[in-house]
Order: sequence, then C-alpha cells, then structure tokens
Amino acid sequence: MYTFSNRLKITSFILMAIGALAIGVGFVSAPTTVEQAKAMVAAHDDGHGGAHAEEAGQAAAAEHSGAMAHEEAGHGMSHDEHLLHQLQNKPWAALYVAAFFFFMIALGALAFYAIQHASQAGWSPLLFRVMEGITSYLVPGGIIVFLILLLSVLHMNHLFVWMDADVVAEDKLLQGKSGFLNPIWFLVRAAIFLGGWILYREYSRKLSLQQDGASDNANFKLNFRISAGFLVFYLITESMMSWDWIMSVDPHWFSTLFGWYVFASMFVSGITVIALVSIYLKSKGYLEEVSDSHIHDLAKFMFGISIFWTYLWFSQFMLIWYSNIPEEVTYYVTRIEDYKLPFFAMVVMNFVFPILILMNSEFKRVNWFVIMAGLVILAGHYLDIFNMIMPSTVGDQWYIGIPEIGAVIFFLGLFIFWVFRALSTVPLQPKRNPFIEESKHFHY
Repeated sequence: MYTFSNRLKITSFILMAIGALAIGVGFVSAPTTVEQAKAMVAAHDDGHGGAHAEEAGQAAAAEHSGAMAHEEAGHGMSHDEHLLHQLQNKPWAALYVAAFFFFMIALGALAFYAIQHASQAGWSPLLFRVMEGITSYLVPGGIIVFLILLLSVLHMNHLFVWMDADVVAEDKLLQGKSGFLNPIWFLVRAAIFLGGWILYREYSRKLSLQQDGASDNANFKLNFRISAGFLVFYLITESMMSWDWIMSVDPHWFSTLFGWYVFASMFVSGITVIALVSIYLKSKGYLEEVSDSHIHDLAKFMFGISIFWTYLWFSQFMLIWYSNIPEEVTYYVTRIEDYKLPFFAMVVMNFVFPILILMNSEFKRVNWFVIMAGLVILAGHYLDIFNMIMPSTVGDQWYIGIPEIGAVIFFLGLFIFWVFRALSTVPLQPKRNPFIEESKHFHY
C-alpha cells in the first residue's frame, strides 16, 4: 500500500497556504471605484513605458472586450464602469480558470477510467487505482467550481454577463436564450452534472474494491454495465457543461464543436496526469508490475488526443475565420489582437511540442521524455482554458500576475493532497480483476 509521505503532505499544505495568500492579495487589491480602476491601469501602463493609460482603457472597453463589452455598452454602461468590472473580474477569473483546469483533469481521467471498464481493456487494470485516486478530486474540485458558479449567480462578480437582469432587458438575443440561460436552471444543471459524475465515480470505485474480495465476477460485470451507461450520460452532460460554464461567458457567440473541443482538452489532460502519477509512484518503488509498455500506451494516448485536439481547434478556427461572419469571427479577433502570446503559445504547446517529442515510439518509453511532454501539455491546456475565459471577463487588462499564479499554486497543492491521500487508503494493485494477469504481462 502506498504511504503518503509527510514531506509530500507538508509540500501540499505549503502550496495551498502560499496560493491562498496570493489569491487573497488579488481580491484585496482589486479596485472598488472607477477612480481606483483608472489609477491601476495608469500605473500598470506607466510601469511598461506606456503614456496613454486612459485612452487604452477606453479603447479596450469599446473595442477589445468581447461579449462583456458589447452587452454592457448596449445597456448604456460607461467605458470607465466597464473597465472597473474588468479589473474586479481579474481575481475571480484567475480563480475560476485554475479551479476548472484542475477539476477537468479529474473529469478527463474519469472518462478514461469509464472507457477502460466499458471496453474491458486488458492492458490497464494495473492503473485502475491511480485513475481512482485522481478522480477522487472530483468531490472537492466540483464543490469549489459550484461555489464559484453560485457566487456568480449571487452577483458577487461579473463573469457571466447574462446573469445581469438589466443587461438581458436591453438585449433581444439574450432574451431569446433566457429559457436556457437563467440562473436557477443554470445551478440545477450544474448540480445534476456534478451529482452524476461523482455518483458514478464513487459507485464504480466501490465495485472495483469489492471485486478484490469477491468469489465471482459479479461486481466486474456490473461495473462494465454502469460504465457503458455512464459514458452516454457523460457525453451529453459534458457538452452541456462546456456550454454553461465556459461558452456562456461569451453569450453572443457559439460553436457546434465546442463540447468536443473542451472534451479533448480535459481528456488529454486527464491521461497526462495518469501517466505522470504512475511514473512518480513507480519511481518510489510502487507499481512494480507497471512496465514501460504501460507508460508507452499512455504516451500514445497523449500523442493521439493531442492530434485530436488540434483537429478540433483547427476545424473550429478555420470554419469561423473563413466564413467571416462578424458575430462569430469576433471571438478570434479579440484573442489574436489582445492575447497573441497565450493564444499562439497554446497551439505550439498542445500540438507542435507533442508531435516533436512523442511521435518517436522509443521516446514514449523514456520516462523523463514523457514527464517533459506531459508538463508542457498541461501548461498548454491551462492556457487553453485561460484563452476561453479571460478575453470575455477581463478584456485586454490581462497579465499573469499574483492572482493567476496564486490560484494555480493553491489548486496544485489541493490536488496533490487529495489525490495522494486517496491513493494511500487502499492497495495500489487490484487482485481479482479478470484481466489483471493480462495487464501484468502486457508488452508492446
């Protein structure tokens, strides 16, 4: 059984403490008045050699803020008031991006876990406990994301402009979407999504553990059936979740590929963390029967899903850019004009780098190559979520500062603590899975 070392516990607690402090600094330093907001922009621009703070702030509000600027301008909100909302959103958006990113890792791992059960894969049972440990983060991660959504409904921030009744009253398009985009139904859907995902995870893990001490394969067969059914539920709810939690920050924009696009990002992130945790445990003397072939297969999935993500990214980008419909192309114009570095860096990190590193079959068996590729992929998909949320919530007032770094550090510490605590509660190797011997002798 894996022992959760005191050193790792202390490290996770230190990360959470530093992250929480940084997040607090971000919220405390957020402006409360228009004058403070203008002064912050002026100070920031002066620090970078700029001399046109006020014009830059007004131009940002008027031209480069995406849906939020459009909605609030339509309601008659001044540029200065809009700038205030942007800067007040900054710590909230940083918190939301990091919270969703680590939550989606667990959710992507859950999908991969369910696929292994539903397909009755023979190579992966040795990794089931690792997957179950990672998916344990669904509970704290899901609660935190839900609380952020609840606070948004309670108007503690301006992340979702369609939650403002005054804005909706002035916008015919949002009025047409109000049957779906309304605060109560939004929270009800979120509760259904989270409840279904967590319920499957807990029940499937229970059956997996019961199978170890069972005299027959009844638990295994039941796990197969519920996993197959869950995947149908997952595909539907994951798509709706991506519309609700991410796409609706740009309520005038939509993409029919968006659900698949978000799925690809969370799926490859989840698989990547499964590989990283497996390599770490093996380096500490655990998972002795996990071979280079298992890591090789995980790396193949990292490579393949990175290609799948790129296909979806390019399909969405190319079709919108080529059609040049103003309501759609604005989404990318905003990101290319104001987010050049994170926008193009994301493509390099999520496509070019995995292609160069993981295309070679032998490299997939070298642990430090897989670790290097995995860390870059995870950073790239954090930027992917960053690019989805920030342009519509903070406009061109973005930069990687204390709130962004602090939020990532906090959730990294929480993720490490929760996952490795879960891994330390049960033996890391299943005993009576019908395919356990095949998994032990798996060789590619």
